[in-house]
Amino acid sequence: MKDLVLLVADKNAQFALSGALQRSEALGIRPIECEFRVHPGRDGGARKSGPEMLALERRRFHHALLVFDFEESGTDLPDAPALEAQLDERLRARWSGAAKAIVIEPELDVWIWGSDNAVAEAIEWPAGKPLRKWLREQGYDFEPSEKPARPKEALEAALRVPGLPRSSALYRRIAEKISLQRCTDCAFLRLRNQLALWFSKPKTQTEQR
Repeated sequence: MKDLVLLVADKNAQFALSGALQRSEALGIRPIECEFRVHPGRDGGARKSGPEMLALERRRFHHALLVFDFEESGTDLPDAPALEAQLDERLRARWSGAAKAIVIEPELDVWIWGSDNAVAEAIEWPAGKPLRKWLREQGYDFEPSEKPARPKEALEAALRVPGLPRSSALYRRIAEKISLQRCTDCAFLRLRNQLALWFSKPKTQTEQR
C-alpha cells in the first residue's frame, strides 16, 4: 500500500500540493509516496462526492486527503471548519481516522502569498516596485496577514504585467519556493499538522536517548 492519496479539485491544486509534498524536510515529515486524483466536478463535486470517491481507494492507500476551496464549493455551511467536520464524518465511514478533509478559505491561491520574493521570482515580476505595494495601488485590499483579500484575482492582475498565464506549473514553482514553516493560513496549518501526525519522521538514536 502507498502512503497517501489526495483528491483535489483541479490541476492547480495538484501541482501546488505536489510541489509542497516534495519538500518533506520543510514540512517536518518523512518522505512519502503519494498519488493524486482530480475531481471532474471541481470544488462543488469534491464536496458532494469526494468522500465516496476516496472510499474506492481504501485498499491501495494508508491515508487520504480531500482538498478543495470553500469559495466555489456551493455549501450552505458558514465556514471551512464546519464543512470539514461534515466531510470528516463521511470519510470516517470507510477510513476511520485515516482520512481528512482540508477546505481552503477562501481558495488555494491564498497559500501562495506567503512570500513576496517567492511569488515575484516565480512570475518574473519586474524589478523596482514591490509586488504588494503595486497591488495596493491597483486597489486590492489586504488581510491583516498581509495576504490579498482576493488572492486569485490579485495573482491574475500581477501576471498580466510580465504577460504570463496562470498555469499549474506556476503553482508548483511557487510551492517549491515559499516557506512552509512560516505559513500561518489556518487550512495549511491543519494540513501540515495532519501530515505530521501520519508521517512523522522517525527519531534518530541520539534523539531517543
